[in-house]
Amino acid sequence: MTRAVGIDLGTTNSVVCVLEGGEPTVITNTEGTRTTPSVVAFAKNGEVLVGEVAKRQAVTNVERTARSVKRHMGEAQWRFPATGEVDGKRYTAQEISARVLQKLKRDAEGYLGEDVTDAVVTVPAYFNDTQRTATKEAGEIAGLKVLRIINEPTAAALAYGLDKENDQTILVFDLGGGTFDVSLLEIGEGVVEVKATNGDTHLGGDDWDQRIVDHLVTRFKNGYGVDLAKDKMALQRLRETAEKAKIELSAASETTINLPYITASDEGPLHLDEKLTRAQFEQLTEDLLNRCKGPFHQAIKDAGIEVS
Repeated sequence: MTRAVGIDLGTTNSVVCVLEGGEPTVITNTEGTRTTPSVVAFAKNGEVLVGEVAKRQAVTNVERTARSVKRHMGEAQWRFPATGEVDGKRYTAQEISARVLQKLKRDAEGYLGEDVTDAVVTVPAYFNDTQRTATKEAGEIAGLKVLRIINEPTAAALAYGLDKENDQTILVFDLGGGTFDVSLLEIGEGVVEVKATNGDTHLGGDDWDQRIVDHLVTRFKNGYGVDLAKDKMALQRLRETAEKAKIELSAASETTINLPYITASDEGPLHLDEKLTRAQFEQLTEDLLNRCKGPFHQAIKDAGIEVS
């Protein structure tokens, strides 16, 4: 009997794991990391790149690189690319996601030394039936039999072993790369029950990154009169450096963003060199943080829980 794997199909990164001796083990991918970027690129030579290699080449292949596709799961009209075609084809969110799942499947097979055909896949708790069906379809396209679709907060509770503890009520606050959900769970006798859930399918780390990008675009335009928002390659470089700056500001009070040769003017090459403080970053993203509060309070209210 083949072993089933557990897959967290994320907006930004994805993870695959397997039970070994009753404990979950995250499988390291062929690149040696525990997370795989949910990025798919169609190289000009016809090769399809997935994960870190796809992310690395995004700057020079912007229009043929798909990312954050989970935000469009279940949208019947959505296609990649948004306009035009990639080698005469346009892809659904399921087809792009299937490429990520195929990569995870291959990595799991390499680790286990056997074929992987069965999987349990997680989704945000507030995903509707259409989005859940689309996720299952992505698995089927990837050659996986999706045994179950499990809510991400439930999976988190199981991963922390909370189902093995005494009866309790816990709150899971899950702010991912592209989606946000908050869930109240009641745990008792090994059973995890979702009492209430709320969230926002279009709120996540990507939005925090975008605020830094917008800030840098404005600063550069004010300084040089050049709009980087019209340069797709420059925008991709800004996105990547914005994510790094965000991560750095979690530990530091200030970071320097330096992008040499970001663009050129009649006088020659132009460079971007900006400082960003944590205080500035918090000010730029204050409204995004406030957007988390509504779903949080609504979930508490729907569950009929008193907050002490």
